[in-house]
Amino acid sequence: MTLHGHKPGARLSPSLRPNTAELLAGNAPLLIDWVARHGSPVNLIWPDEMQRNLAALRGVLRESGVANAIYYGAKVNKSPGLLAAALRAGAGIDVSSLYELRDAKRLGADGTQIVATGPAKTAAFHNELINCNTLISVDSPEELEDLIRRLPAGGPVQAVLLRLHPTKQARSRFGMPASAIRQCLSRIAGESMLRFDGLHFHLSGYSWESRAQAIGEAAGLINESRAQGFAPRMIDIGGGLPIQYVDQRAYQTHLAAQMPEDYRTEEVPASFYPYGGELSAAEWLRCLLCAPMADGRTIASYLVHEGLVLGMEPGRALADQAAISVFRVLRVKSVGPDAHVVFVEGSSFSACETWFGSEFLVDPILVPATSPPVATKPIRAYLAGHSCLDEDVLCNRWLTFPIPPRAGDLLVYANTGGYQMDLLENEFHRHPMPSRLCVVQDAKGQLTLVPDTIGEAQCSARP
Repeated sequence: MTLHGHKPGARLSPSLRPNTAELLAGNAPLLIDWVARHGSPVNLIWPDEMQRNLAALRGVLRESGVANAIYYGAKVNKSPGLLAAALRAGAGIDVSSLYELRDAKRLGADGTQIVATGPAKTAAFHNELINCNTLISVDSPEELEDLIRRLPAGGPVQAVLLRLHPTKQARSRFGMPASAIRQCLSRIAGESMLRFDGLHFHLSGYSWESRAQAIGEAAGLINESRAQGFAPRMIDIGGGLPIQYVDQRAYQTHLAAQMPEDYRTEEVPASFYPYGGELSAAEWLRCLLCAPMADGRTIASYLVHEGLVLGMEPGRALADQAAISVFRVLRVKSVGPDAHVVFVEGSSFSACETWFGSEFLVDPILVPATSPPVATKPIRAYLAGHSCLDEDVLCNRWLTFPIPPRAGDLLVYANTGGYQMDLLENEFHRHPMPSRLCVVQDAKGQLTLVPDTIGEAQCSARP
């Protein structure tokens, strides 16, 4: 295995947990065989990592004594194995479409384990949510009216959260200001079939400070609603808990040193996900709970004293280290002096950062097909997919390969479970969707692959 970086002293090698590190360190023939059988790229999933990530967050919440409801944000990855692992670990599922809802139900989730947070719910989605009595986050007064029209006479009371657009949030089409929240509360007061369960928000960015400010604003509305006779039980902070893809110092070194000529586009992207941030998800959550409210209480003590559940829908933070994506090298082409493009079998439609004008600042891992690899001088290259589009690249960043890739070698992107794997998947050029497989270790320590399908995951979801 060869790790390579952008330049000496600024490597962005991925952080790896033991399961992944062991697979990549000594199993090149096995990986090559898996790609030969299942195609390139192949997405490999370790569902048990979901349980480890949940345990870390629950540990922080247990320390603070805060009642909580953690829902896995299913939108970050379509893997049934990860859905099943979340349910198996006692988490709920956050669904944003009718199809995510149906997947969760097929895996055994009932309405009490599901929250629906999508802003543009269809009539069919609303109807199915009502039928299984799922908690619904309402994005606007208009959605509330749609929901009321669909409530069946004589059915169970429908619990709703109202989605707040905090005052200090950047311009966004999601949620509603405090005035609209009050309008919705007046409407709910006249509907015996509705129950106001609390407030929900989901902010852009990864700052715990912005969530603390939003909780302060939500607290005022919670007090107002109680004065009107409501009994809200939850403040839901959505997602945005960060994960650390690479070493923090290496990441800061890279950001400080990068220049336009370090990219094939000769442009440094305007923004990046905080791949080497200061805080893990658990540390971020601890900072949030310790933040002071306007009355001097910490957020944790406020929630405990007011008898409120802290709801959240982590996505990346629960899929952290749960997946890798393995691409097979097709060929290496010279595109200028000391400049090459490495073509891989697969497209960048799933490695989505380049399509948003950003970059996945995590180096791929080269797994040579020959052992020992053929020794030649290093090369500088960027990575491109196999489509006919010039912008179909996995990275615009020039990478230095101490050992040049060759046709048949593998390039592995680690930690792709949170969006990178399948956000922009498609069948361009009639290429099939990448295979998604769960890695399982048997009693003898042998690694095998299980198809990541609803049927397989459903069996493994049962205790």
